[in-house]
Amino acid sequence: MFLGLDLGTSGVKALLIDDAQNPIAEGHAPLTVGRPHPNWSEQDPNTWITACEAAIAAVRAKAPQAFAALKGIAVSGQMHGATLLDEADNPLRPAILWNDGRSAAQCEALEARADFRAIGGNIVMAGFTAPKLEWVRQNEPEVFAKTRKVLLPKDYVGLWLTGRHMSDMSDAAGTLWLDVGKRDWSDALLAATGLDRSHMPQLVEGSESAGNLRPELAKAWGVGSVVVAGGAGDNAATACGLGITKPGDAFVSLGTSGVLFTTTDHYATNTKSAVHSFCHALPDTWHQMGVILSATDSLNWLADLVGRSAKDLTTAIDDLPSAASPVTFLPYLSGERTPHNAPDASASFLGLKRQHGLTEMTQAVMEGVAFALNDCRRAIDQSGVPLTSAWVVGGGSQSKAWLNMIAAATGLTLKVPTSGSQGAALGAARLAMAASGMTDVFGTPDLQESIAPDPALAAIYAERQKLFRNVYPALP
Repeated sequence: MFLGLDLGTSGVKALLIDDAQNPIAEGHAPLTVGRPHPNWSEQDPNTWITACEAAIAAVRAKAPQAFAALKGIAVSGQMHGATLLDEADNPLRPAILWNDGRSAAQCEALEARADFRAIGGNIVMAGFTAPKLEWVRQNEPEVFAKTRKVLLPKDYVGLWLTGRHMSDMSDAAGTLWLDVGKRDWSDALLAATGLDRSHMPQLVEGSESAGNLRPELAKAWGVGSVVVAGGAGDNAATACGLGITKPGDAFVSLGTSGVLFTTTDHYATNTKSAVHSFCHALPDTWHQMGVILSATDSLNWLADLVGRSAKDLTTAIDDLPSAASPVTFLPYLSGERTPHNAPDASASFLGLKRQHGLTEMTQAVMEGVAFALNDCRRAIDQSGVPLTSAWVVGGGSQSKAWLNMIAAATGLTLKVPTSGSQGAALGAARLAMAASGMTDVFGTPDLQESIAPDPALAAIYAERQKLFRNVYPALP
């Protein structure tokens, strides 16, 4: 038996699978986010442990005999969060999360101190870990002075599981302290924020052992010797759950944010278009991501405004639209990453007239997200990684209309899995299997259907996307 833990921002999921990767039991526990000031986003690291304990307890209660045969654990986690520990491994302050924007002012200064883009593979953005530490150094010097280790959220859970300071390559690549090409900490990037290797955890591949379960936990859970794998950042773990491990493999995640993820066999960057370049969770493998910040969040925003559910809004849209909406929507409600790197970008409806109603606006929102995902595809193409197809996951993938729009806008054939269980928790469990010595564990899911780009709709969207791209530079 193998356990995958997925530490998200809003909760923890625990998934127990057997040697054949059949799901045996699941457990869930919620988390809350603290926002003591505008643009801040924090969590108490110890609540992660409490939530993991609760989710694991739920799994044990549902399948006690299966859980007793546990062989391996791995953790997938929300990336970029800064967890600052003192010499006794106690958190010095609440963890600063990935969606915290307080360090925007520190980003430009860090860009001038070291070559983060070439070495770290990414633009210095407030969401990453390094500028968060620079903010702490400037605004909470007493905390910075006491900091002995900086861990990512899933690695704090790993510390609880193993008693060791460990991280994997995929999650570490999101700190901006990793030499992503060499898969090692960069002394130059660490020095730019007043840190050195002593502040960092040891590095392992996500599919390798990061230690064994602490005897105290093993005894309390009634299990024997259990290996704990390096684990992965959330998107790399999702890729492992989908079997996205070979060059050219790709997936689209249509969740609160939107992601276009593809695997590469070499390190390549396109920071000019705000493409993220990270290590994958598997050895000698990297990945690139285009990220938009408001995917299903755009539709949920519209639904909230009119007091309807998002599902209710989409029922008025044909599964295969015969024309584009007369209205165009720029989905930059929370700013944008790829390709604009514009945290202050704003959303806009264009072409609204008196005769237009909620149906036209709903279709425009869905199309705007599709067009933004095509911007991601174009940016990844510029890195020399042309894509032709992608698996699709996330809540928005339940809408056939939205999938047809995305296929037509991006030119990608979308592959829909038969089961929605492929995700970060399954990817983590698979990494635990690999760390336990099992091979051939990263297979692709069964295919429910393929959605190829509709030629007529693709031609219509090609014209509409010219307007979509030209408008943004002209906005104030």
